[in-house]
Amino acid sequence: MKLNTIKPAEGATSSRKRVGRGIGSGLGKTCGRGHKGQKSRSGGFHKVGFEGGQLPIHKRLPKYGFTSKMAETRAEICLYQFASMNATDIDVNYLIENGYVKRGVTKVKVINTGTIEKAVNLKGLVVTKGAQAAIEKAGGKVE
Repeated sequence: MKLNTIKPAEGATSSRKRVGRGIGSGLGKTCGRGHKGQKSRSGGFHKVGFEGGQLPIHKRLPKYGFTSKMAETRAEICLYQFASMNATDIDVNYLIENGYVKRGVTKVKVINTGTIEKAVNLKGLVVTKGAQAAIEKAGGKVE
């Protein structure tokens, strides 16, 4: 293959429209733009989504979705994250100070993801049943 032999695939390109070249070309006089109106004129343009003054569909449809303000004060932590913690007594303040959850969090939930080998004592944290079983099996306790 050589650069001077490269061509587009058969039928991939079409010849450009030659407009205004007489009635026999099919694109004479109005050049395929029809008669009158904004789109027939040079510079005839309207913004995307404009519907001729009618309320556009993106404004007619209802808004949807919801962001809970409660989510800003809640956080989750996984079992496997306790392995990297130096302390054995863990509460919400410890998690915030060491960057495991962001500031402003008031309630932290421990979920059963991963495994835990070391014994930890949790105070003031919400714990799922599976996570509680795993913590107690490792020798820890939940208060």
